[in-house]
Amino acid sequence: MTECKQALDTIIRKSRIHLYKPIQIAEILYAHRTGVKFNPLDLESYRNESKKWRDTVTNRLVGRASTSSQKFQDNLFGENAISPRLLKGLCDINESTGGMVEAYIYFQFQNKLSEVSEAAEYVRNTEYERFDLRCFISMFSERPGLKRSIDKVFEIVVYALFETIVETLDVKIRVEVNPSKKDIAKEFEEFSRLVLGIEVGLSNTDDATFYRVGVTNAADRGLDMWANFGPAIQVKHISLDLKTAANVVTGIESNRIIIVCKTCDERTIKSIVSQIGIRIRGIVTEETLDSWYDIALRGKYSDMMGELLMDYLLQQMSKEFPSQDGSLDEFMKGRGYDKKDITWETGAINPK
Repeated sequence: MTECKQALDTIIRKSRIHLYKPIQIAEILYAHRTGVKFNPLDLESYRNESKKWRDTVTNRLVGRASTSSQKFQDNLFGENAISPRLLKGLCDINESTGGMVEAYIYFQFQNKLSEVSEAAEYVRNTEYERFDLRCFISMFSERPGLKRSIDKVFEIVVYALFETIVETLDVKIRVEVNPSKKDIAKEFEEFSRLVLGIEVGLSNTDDATFYRVGVTNAADRGLDMWANFGPAIQVKHISLDLKTAANVVTGIESNRIIIVCKTCDERTIKSIVSQIGIRIRGIVTEETLDSWYDIALRGKYSDMMGELLMDYLLQQMSKEFPSQDGSLDEFMKGRGYDKKDITWETGAINPK
């Protein structure tokens, strides 16, 4: 029992806020307890089916399913995680206690959500002049349950500021065909319409904006944001060693890349960029980001930018993290977990 609990707690601790892997374990336990036929010791009897069980629940509770690679997802059942042997032990404990292990997992999920709620409430209830960026980030970086999601929080912080600035500046972008090339453009009329977004002989003007690429578990590579006027942005709030920093910049062939990183990592990235001979547009450090937030929230034009910036922060928090719409409470009541008061010490799992 001790070994089973330690393995489960490790998986919960290492998981991001959405808790995909622990929820997959919970749904395997639930299926086993409610009579679905499979053998916990035979991985192939539930490996793929359990992903469907998990996705059904996470789509309901957090509005999305896991997008990780199959290899990453299947690591859940490795010897250093929840092996079939340990899963069998969890199934036995769960069955003998009427679903207490399932409830334990979902209570841990509920605890993580409550911590995210506190961060969202800080944004919602703080006047923009009093908002402290470092305090907000620390609500994730200094809490073990949320620390794994700090990169996503940093990405939200960057997006909200950048989008606020280009919107306040009313930046426009214009695409047009050189008048002397109209005949060629006519030959590619469909290309101009589909790819360039313009009719032959015309131009197109649009608002400048940023886009987040989407949810990813990659911790060291890949673009996080891009702008419809050119720049692509990598946001890294992890401590970079030389190898990881090299992964961040390797393969970049555009001088439109902007890297947003912790101030302590700026020198490392600059050194590697210089050694490899890569051209990037620039580096934005956390210290610079903090100063830009101060200008936006307490500067000369804060009356134009403050509320907008806070709105973008809340909007992206809502998109990135599970909503607090009561769906989890309803789910737990439906399963009867709300009636279980969990205590799981080293040697026993019993109601208090």
